Amino acid sequence: MSKIRQIIKTSYCRYYSAQQSKKKLPIISCKRPEFNHYEGQTYSKFEGVKLASKGWLHNKSKGDYFVIYGDASKKTEKDVYKKSFEEIGVEKELIEVMSNNGISLPTKIQAKAIPAILKGYNTVLTAETGCGKTLAYLLPIFQHIRLWKQNVPEDFNSPLAVVITPSRELATQIGEIAQNIAQELNLNVTTLVGGKTKQKMLNPPIEYCDMLVTTIGAYSKLVTTGIYKINNVHHVVLDEADTLLDDSFIDKLANLLKKFPLQYKVDIQRVPQGCQLSLVSATMPHELPDAVSSFVDPGSLKTVTTSNLHRILPHVPQKFLRIGKAQKPVELLRLAQANVNLNQPVMIFSNKTATSNFVSMFLNENNIECININGQMPVLQKLGRFEQFKSGRINVVSCTDIASRGLDTLRTQHIINYDFPLYTADYIHRCGRTGRLGSPPNCSVTNFIAWPREVELVQRIETSVRKQLELPSVNANIKRIIEERIAKSVERALVG
Repeated sequence: MSKIRQIIKTSYCRYYSAQQSKKKLPIISCKRPEFNHYEGQTYSKFEGVKLASKGWLHNKSKGDYFVIYGDASKKTEKDVYKKSFEEIGVEKELIEVMSNNGISLPTKIQAKAIPAILKGYNTVLTAETGCGKTLAYLLPIFQHIRLWKQNVPEDFNSPLAVVITPSRELATQIGEIAQNIAQELNLNVTTLVGGKTKQKMLNPPIEYCDMLVTTIGAYSKLVTTGIYKINNVHHVVLDEADTLLDDSFIDKLANLLKKFPLQYKVDIQRVPQGCQLSLVSATMPHELPDAVSSFVDPGSLKTVTTSNLHRILPHVPQKFLRIGKAQKPVELLRLAQANVNLNQPVMIFSNKTATSNFVSMFLNENNIECININGQMPVLQKLGRFEQFKSGRINVVSCTDIASRGLDTLRTQHIINYDFPLYTADYIHRCGRTGRLGSPPNCSVTNFIAWPREVELVQRIETSVRKQLELPSVNANIKRIIEERIAKSVERALVG
């Protein structure tokens, strides 16, 4: 009798899904349509959430898949973002620069963040990838610099604003964006990255700059040795702040920022005595690390965000494919060849350098021209290769997470996660390399799911979308998690 009931129940589920599909498209579309999820759909407290990926730990699940087409939790922003640059306080000269670059209206995050920074608040600026966060802090800072510059004695190696990043690639990119704006305003931007720090100590640069864009390692060394001065710095920006606040960087960052007189709120009508702080990222902890209080009063931080933070990109379809590890190369070749045939730029992410190297060699051996970018390469080599992709000379790039954070890749139409990332924050940043402000239409993400740990994370992501929640564990301290996992493994080995 129970078997008959189960057959009836399954038939009803399929009938219900079919009727639903006639009415509207699903938010989650599955190979097995009984698992489709529709806007407004809820789940019984007793039955729980029905996941398409529930049985994916079983070997027989290979070949199953589902596609997330949006997030039912996406909210409508208030009309604040419909305001003009003039209405949110941006001066005429900067509006003209934006117009010359084809930008007529601010994005949602710009409309919220620019007034806060212009008013002198220490700001936590956090929003989804590709929504215009860089301009959201550059524009008000340049406006402040123009206001203050005439009253600040010119001194070499003594900028008015410093943008600090965790990586050389991101510093270089932000420097290019800032330079494009600054040259139209008769301002100077310098980009400083590591690699030749000792040479700079022996032969210090002597230059005048209004804004310095730099990496944490290079800047902390050159400030400590007195080569770069901080007495005129009135703006400090931490871009990819969640990474800089991670255990990997926090000690060095805290020691550096203790040197700056960060204030609760800067008086922007005149050259301030103190310094204004901005923390910027697409993924930010809800509770900042205790170490933050060693250099700034957490109560002074004004949070500016959007409703789509820590959620699936609502405009980029994301396919999750359960696959065997031996099947991955064949499926990759099929997808990459289709992208090449359609002239669609694609980024392929792996978790390890060795895998990234294999992907690049495999595709090249199969007549698909592919470049490789990973953290073990010299800086100039990485930047040169990434420039080939940005300029359109190459359409396929194999990379590790070194290319996942902050890099503005407007050409990218397809992201393939050959290895599914180990952490939710990395997934958000990888997906954020496509579907950005100014990207072409029809962008997409394809995820290969092969290992039990990957299945577990996918199940948590699917649950979050179905229950209209933020993605799970975005605030993880990656270094600490790794250390705890190693410690538990050692403990188990000793006990065994």
